[in-house]
Amino acid sequence: MSDRARSFPPIAAPDARVLVLGSMPGVASLAANQYYAHPRNAFWPIMATLFGFDAALDYPARTKALAAAGIAVWDVLHSCRRQGSLDSAIEDDTLVANDLAGFLAGHPAIRHVFFNGAKADSCFRRHIKLAMPEREIAFTRLPSTSPAHAGRSFEQKLLAWRAVADALKH
Repeated sequence: MSDRARSFPPIAAPDARVLVLGSMPGVASLAANQYYAHPRNAFWPIMATLFGFDAALDYPARTKALAAAGIAVWDVLHSCRRQGSLDSAIEDDTLVANDLAGFLAGHPAIRHVFFNGAKADSCFRRHIKLAMPEREIAFTRLPSTSPAHAGRSFEQKLLAWRAVADALKH
């Protein structure tokens, strides 16, 4: 029987304009108590390139840089059972979603949600119900920054993830 994995609190400033959603932190992230802590995960190098900070900064400085850029980070799932780190190992009948409707209500400047990979996208669409007709929010799936998603090079992922920086220009 696998252990129950639990997500972290969101990284978010009150004026965040973009939300990046993962599915559930992997084993390395859970052990470090940091989003995207696996040394081969491309998330921090991509964000550093897009927003002009050093990916080697300590975790609090990196999260501060993201928040200052208007980016919030969280996970679709609050908890689940999963052996290892792969999204494919998440046991679908054990999913408990985060309160994303409440989060979005508390962050009214968010106009674009980006999914870090297919599992985050599918879990959101299956388990999150939003009722905010007064507010337009765009949703975009991006290629996973996980080292398990080796089908694209860093440069290809970076090119796709430029959409995050572009969303902040509008």
